[in-house]
Amino acid sequence: MVAEIEVDRGSGKVRVKRFVVAHECGPISNPDGLRNQIEGGTLQGMSRTFSEQITWNDQNVTSIDWATYDSLSLGFAVPAVEAVLVNRPDLPATGAGESAITLVAAAIGNAIFDAVGARIREVPFTQERIKAALSASHAYSAPRNM
Repeated sequence: MVAEIEVDRGSGKVRVKRFVVAHECGPISNPDGLRNQIEGGTLQGMSRTFSEQITWNDQNVTSIDWATYDSLSLGFAVPAVEAVLVNRPDLPATGAGESAITLVAAAIGNAIFDAVGARIREVPFTQERIKAALSASHAYSAPRNM
């Protein structure tokens, strides 16, 4: 998975423009269904990357319902998701499921590093964490020529 993004250095806001996802799960019997799984998993992975987190106090988990657990809201800017399907009829079927979810944070984190030279290592990638990483990267390294 590769993410194409834009980073607003002032606000720390990241806009994901596009994902390219290659997927091999053995023989592909339903290409449209597999694309749907990849697209849905990628978007759910974006939610985990940018906003989802479990919160707690000194006694309990406090994110206990949809009102207290943040996820991407309806109407967010949906990026293009290009699925590259690798059909391997010579291999056993391994399923598609929601494999793409597991790759999104790494793809976006690598794209942020490529764009602005800052490593983000803790999800969710909030604007505050991105701004802090930008400040830290400028303190320890020369500006990147892009």
